[in-house]
Order: sequence, then C-alpha cells, then structure tokens
Amino acid sequence: MTSSSKKRNLGRLALFIATLFWGVSFVMMKSVLDNIPPLFILSIRFSGAALILLPLCIGKKPDKAYLKSGLLLGAALMLAYMFQTYGLRYTTPGKNAFLTSAYCVIVPFLYWILMKRRPNRFNAIAALICFIGIGFISLDSDLHMGLGDTLTLICGFFYALHIVITTRVIKNRDPVMLAMLQFATVGAISIIGALLFEPFPTAVTPADWWSIAFLTVVCTTGCLLMQIFGQKYTPPSQAAVILTLESVFGALASVLLIGEIFTPRLIIGFALTFFAILISETKLEFLRLIFRKT
Repeated sequence: MTSSSKKRNLGRLALFIATLFWGVSFVMMKSVLDNIPPLFILSIRFSGAALILLPLCIGKKPDKAYLKSGLLLGAALMLAYMFQTYGLRYTTPGKNAFLTSAYCVIVPFLYWILMKRRPNRFNAIAALICFIGIGFISLDSDLHMGLGDTLTLICGFFYALHIVITTRVIKNRDPVMLAMLQFATVGAISIIGALLFEPFPTAVTPADWWSIAFLTVVCTTGCLLMQIFGQKYTPPSQAAVILTLESVFGALASVLLIGEIFTPRLIIGFALTFFAILISETKLEFLRLIFRKT
C-alpha cells in the first residue's frame, strides 16, 4: 500500500470516528442536562476546548481580520449550540440529531441569499424531501411541533450560517487558530449568559464531570482535529457521505444507550431526512461512481 493510500484510509477512518463520537455526544449531553444548565455546559466545554488548542497556536499572531472572523464564527456557533442544547432538553437525542442535520439542506439556500449563488435541482429536491421528513419526525396529529424540535430546527439554521461564514473566512487562514478563537468566543459568551440567567449547578455528579470532560476533549477538540485531517486526505464526495452518518450514529446511540423507541412514523422521517442530506451533500455522485465501476 502506498503512502498516499494509507493517508486516504486514515483520513476516512478519522472522519468516521469523528462522526461516531459526535453521534454519541447527543446522548451524553442529554444525560448531563439533568443536573447542569445548558449555558454552564457550553461554557465549560468550549472554554476547555479553546485552552486545549491554545498551545497549537503559540507563536502565531492573528491580525484584526483573524479576530473579527473568530468572533463572527463564535457568535454563530454559540447560537447553534445554544438552541441545540436547549432543544435537547425537550426532545429526544435521536430527534435532536436528525433535526440538527437539516442544516446540510439549508446551506445552499443561505448561499443563495447571502452570496447570490443559486441552488441546483438537487438542492431543491433535497429541501422538499427534508421538509416532508421533518413533518414525519416532529408534527403531531394536530400538526403542532414541540418546543424541543422547534428549537433544534432553529439550531440547524445557525449551523448552516456558521458553515457559510466559514467558507468566506477560511481561505488562506489557519483552521486551528480560527477554531481556537471561535471556541473561546463561545466559552466567553456562555460564561456571561450562565452567570446572568441560569441557576448555579449544585447537584453535579462524578459521571457528569466525566461526560463533560469527554465532550470537551474528544467530541469538541479531538473531533475537530480529526475532521481537519480527514477532509485533507478524503475526496469531498466521500467525506460528505461519511459526515452524514452523524445523525445515524446519534439515533443508534439513543436506542442502544437510553432505550429510545422509534415508531414507524419516526423511522420514515429519519430515512427521508437522511436521504435528503445525502442528495444535498453529494448530488448522488457516489451512485454514479458505483454504477460506473459495475
């Protein structure tokens, strides 16, 4: 096996492991929320992640444009995680994972609004399928959507905004430095918000601390580095397919670890949403490659 082949295999493995940990993180967050308010969790998680990345940024001198980009990215990421975490309080990890992943379908339309880059037919088809899937997942018999699902969908919008901003500011910039700056921004905003608006946690268990440590070190810092490495050595179409598995792993973790029960209606909604994400992210390019080889 050549050196380039090894790097491609390691890249795919890194992306796979990152999506697996991100999927498990939905269940871990749900458990920690029983004893620690959302903003306190985010303040510890992202301040810790920023401190872990800080040594990798020593010697680098970010200019004003770097700082501005980091603050902008951090604000969008803060809103995304805040709505996601509050949403998780009122819905299940499986639904939270799949509804969050709707950001993949939103991104092309935000590009259209902000950058005048028109979506293609695959994006339009994906949006329609995703809209139907969300209906199966979230609407009850009276066509009402619960608070947790609503907050999670808002989170998906801010994740999409974060990706659009990243695309604009990442060129010729160090991704680790940008990540550290935005993590520090999320941590700082979360600390202020937690102290102003949330009760101080007094019933934190050792299991909660271990979960937060895992979320900080592995799911935030480690997975970011694995994503950077993985996408460097993995073709975009393959990387997109692997990254879509985050919602699947989140749902499976919810079933295996806390016994979430999926109704046939929910399974249909998950399947439609996942298919929509695949269409939006890959334009079904992987199917063309498969049929071409056969």
